[in-house]
Amino acid sequence: MKLHFTDLRILPGDVLTVSNPDGTEKYTYTRDLRSSLTATPDSTGFWAMSITGSTAVVSVTNPLSRVRVDKLTRGYTEAEMSAQPSVKSICGTNDYKDAVCYQSSNPTEFGKTASVAKLLRNGSSLCTAWRVGPNNRMLTNNHCFTSVSGIEVWFNYQCPTCGGTASATVTKVLASQVLKTDAPLDYTLFSVNNFAAISSFGYLELDARVPDVGEEMYVIGHPAGKLKKLSLRDTQNGSGYCIVRAVRVAGNVSQSDISYMCDTEGGSSGSPVLSRRTHKVIGLHHFGGCPNQGVRIDLVAAQISSLL
Repeated sequence: MKLHFTDLRILPGDVLTVSNPDGTEKYTYTRDLRSSLTATPDSTGFWAMSITGSTAVVSVTNPLSRVRVDKLTRGYTEAEMSAQPSVKSICGTNDYKDAVCYQSSNPTEFGKTASVAKLLRNGSSLCTAWRVGPNNRMLTNNHCFTSVSGIEVWFNYQCPTCGGTASATVTKVLASQVLKTDAPLDYTLFSVNNFAAISSFGYLELDARVPDVGEEMYVIGHPAGKLKKLSLRDTQNGSGYCIVRAVRVAGNVSQSDISYMCDTEGGSSGSPVLSRRTHKVIGLHHFGGCPNQGVRIDLVAAQISSLL
């Protein structure tokens, strides 16, 4: 649930609070909206940070203060998401699982999942992003966004138990600045507000090379905006690990992509594609179609390495 406020009259010293019913997720706003680091001001008021769940509670501490909720957005239900038209990107049987399902069997792969986040774009659409390197840097697709206004970044949106339906405690920050973006290679490098809040989630490293055909690989992301999934196995490969099917495949430009049959969905855009040989990023997922495709990370690295 994401609320937009207008007709603001927040008195000095007063606080506007937006929370879930039990108060475990709460955002506060004063007259100085930008100091909250979670408000997105616009010409008529501001969007508050979203609340996970179906109910948002709004309060002000001073009865003389006044705000009006004039707009809201909400997420689709599972049934509504399933009814949305999309490019085929589940290749055969859907093999992705909750990331935590691999905590024991594939601890190295599971260990790379914490740095991957869900993107909520202006309360209306979804992508995936991930921390690249130790500094305040994140990567997603250019087609996900090129302007940071209203871009929420959700860390730890994942099941604590395999097959669960509820998320662990989510840490949300707003995108702060686009550092570099490119449509042909379909990437956006950006920073976030309140980096200290998400620095503990770790980061991924780039493997700036053209991977081998047949190299085992995996994709971490938020397909259809769902709780974090790890796409590791592939029924199109005898239920073995996902593999790189081809390299130097045409993407937005000639020879820019690698292809694979790892299962993804809308919302997976921006997901990291990692090698099981090095457990570093070899691609940036951006196309469905079975085979699905990711931009070669060696091409992206050549343009952003000086900014990391």
